[in-house]
Amino acid sequence: MGAIDWGIVLLYISGIIWLGFFIGSKQKGKEDYYLAGRRMKPWQVALSIVSTQISAISLIGAPAFVAIRKGGGLFWLQYEFAVPLAMIGILIFLVPVYHRKGLVSIYEFLESRFDRQVRKAISFIFLLSRGAGTAVALLATSVVTAVCLSISLKYTILLVGVVTIIYTTMGGIKADIYSDIMQFFIFVAGVLFSVGFVSLYLLKTGVSLSFPVITRLNIFKIKELGFRSGETFGFWPMLIGGFFLYFSYYGCDQSQAQRLLTTANAEDAQKALVLNGIWRFPVTLLYLFFGLLLIPFINTHPSFYKFIQGKPVNFLVPQFIIQFFPAGLKGLMVSGIFAATMSSVDSALNSLSAVTWEDFLSPLFAKGKKEGVFILRLLTILWGIFAIGVAFIFIKSSETVIELVNMIGSAFYGPILAVFLLGVFFSGINGKSVLLGLLAGVTTNVVLWGFFKEKVSWMWWNFIGFSIPFLITFAIENLRGQTLKFNTLSFDKISKNYALILFVAFSVFILTAFILEKLILFLR
Repeated sequence: MGAIDWGIVLLYISGIIWLGFFIGSKQKGKEDYYLAGRRMKPWQVALSIVSTQISAISLIGAPAFVAIRKGGGLFWLQYEFAVPLAMIGILIFLVPVYHRKGLVSIYEFLESRFDRQVRKAISFIFLLSRGAGTAVALLATSVVTAVCLSISLKYTILLVGVVTIIYTTMGGIKADIYSDIMQFFIFVAGVLFSVGFVSLYLLKTGVSLSFPVITRLNIFKIKELGFRSGETFGFWPMLIGGFFLYFSYYGCDQSQAQRLLTTANAEDAQKALVLNGIWRFPVTLLYLFFGLLLIPFINTHPSFYKFIQGKPVNFLVPQFIIQFFPAGLKGLMVSGIFAATMSSVDSALNSLSAVTWEDFLSPLFAKGKKEGVFILRLLTILWGIFAIGVAFIFIKSSETVIELVNMIGSAFYGPILAVFLLGVFFSGINGKSVLLGLLAGVTTNVVLWGFFKEKVSWMWWNFIGFSIPFLITFAIENLRGQTLKFNTLSFDKISKNYALILFVAFSVFILTAFILEKLILFLR
């Protein structure tokens, strides 16, 4: 990169750090640091949630998946159909409970419904999986950022990690949300410029937009159920499995749900979920379209295609940026990748700090004593150092570890969601029964992973892992002679209206994808 490009990147880094210190100077306690004083607007929370999901891997991995990955193509778009449906479940069943109880850690809800052991068990799972996952996210995104910056991977991990630690530690969740908003617009601008750049080139050179690999243009894979090798990305496993995955991730993972607690009330949090359910689809469609345009571009640049052969597919976009983008635009796109990298890490560090304090350390201190921001910041720094250290350990075996951590994450999402919904729907359940159900669900998923990975799509693990804890918990409570009481749930008019909006969005997304698939095949 040239001086202009480095100037853009350094300007962005300086702005993010200044933002953290500016916001941090006004913080006085836990409510400010972890919940932004509960004053965030719905659109701010929604943009932050969307930005967090747009990691650097999404930015560079999705276009490569469409363009060159073996077995890849546009059917990744099917994964987005489940998002609005999952948002319906969260805004109806979970958000009202979280806000009514005034939680900081969402796992406190489990103690009120079951006992402290259930709360600690789920909290520990979160700390373990999210701590390791943050390190892997830092490593995975730093790999491609290092290519763009043309510096050592170790130095890139340090650069990304330290900058993220600084602004997150000083500014808390509010700095994370504001920086995520900045990162969102930088990301979208970068992808729009990329789409425009490739489109203008294809128009100027008169390259035909005919695509040689017909299967890459298909979006729907209705007939593939995900129960045979090579069917992981079928429509039904991605829709059903994706629903339970997103339901759990957005609603039962502290790193995501904590943002929903920063609004003034439940209705504002519900608005944020509606906006997230609507906005994510077009953003995903945008960078998938970028990957689609890269197919004819690569076909007209055989030397470039030969250069990237043998390299990981995620190197396609970084190498494309380095070789073909002009000065200035290159710096903007690299800033977008850098921003997406940090947005994947910042919220995790703050939530890890929050759960550590609320669920494990806070009870050790005298009740009524107001905690200072210093100890909360110290916990964030420690988790940041942990993430950097583990990322260094994983460097030599990154691909295996990334797959392992993702599999483990999927093994837990369904069972954890089951525990939360058991608490929402029923009263009088014994905590030990729930823990045994949780153990059974996770064990089942681990068995599927170890012995049936080629026969059962990992997307189905989320549904299977959700079902097992329900069945086991009911069976144990029945053996104990307990009669479970179903909690009466009331749904206000606003919640019903939001649910209707999201269902309409789901229908529109399906219709849009169907028309897009037919249009592309027709133009071919």
